[in-house]
Amino acid sequence: NQFDACEQLTTVDLVGGIYKTVSSLHMDSWRTEMIAEINRINQVLPNTPGNEKTDVVRQWMEVVIDKMDHCKSEHYRYVKEGVTLLELALWKSKIDEKEEYTAEEETTKKA
Repeated sequence: NQFDACEQLTTVDLVGGIYKTVSSLHMDSWRTEMIAEINRINQVLPNTPGNEKTDVVRQWMEVVIDKMDHCKSEHYRYVKEGVTLLELALWKSKIDEKEEYTAEEETTKKA
């Protein structure tokens, strides 16, 4: 196992776009939860015996990925719902415009 002989491994520093992805999450609670989960490994590793570090890191990575996937799917669901509501509002606006135009035409014809 990759980290089992690493008694001195006490912290994990993430690189890449994970923090940018977390900061773009829709809800504050999701951001807070993700940041707490990302930081949790650095609370656990110092007290983890060397022969368990690989399993602890692996489990932590799985939890972070699962939570991120959940947040992304919820975010997508909210965006899709918003787009649907916007589309319905636009259709209603078009129908209202057409009805208003038709009513004006009928009033003009009667006059």
